[in-house]
Amino acid sequence: MIELSIVRLHDDARLPDRAYGDDAGLDLATCERVELGPGERAVVSTGLAVAIPRGHAGFVQPRSGLAATHGIAVVNSPGLIDAGYRGEVRVVLLNTDRNRTFTAEVGDRIAQLVILAVPEVEIAEVDELPESERGARGFGSSRSSLP
Repeated sequence: MIELSIVRLHDDARLPDRAYGDDAGLDLATCERVELGPGERAVVSTGLAVAIPRGHAGFVQPRSGLAATHGIAVVNSPGLIDAGYRGEVRVVLLNTDRNRTFTAEVGDRIAQLVILAVPEVEIAEVDELPESERGARGFGSSRSSLP
């Protein structure tokens, strides 16, 4: 288990929590009222700053219920929080619904934060890469209809 240190930057900030004990994501809530018309996006405040432990990263991801019910997406999903960042966690929301305005009130859950271990990576420039079964086949390469 790792400890996630959190500072409330606004009085209305709600600490992240899990709906169920086995959930991977910690629910993030807005600390401001947000109204998004059809096709609009906004950078939404959580009122929180976090200290992601060294060797880890935080990934801000959409909530499936908001996506399915209201068409709300996290534009840069997943949003990346590096271990050294100490500013406010903010979420870039997009209303993909073509007809309805979406409103989030203070305290409403708008996204989720997943903390994952990230290995250190050493860059090694080589003349060629080792072969693999997939090779250079790109998008859609796993469909059986492709040659």
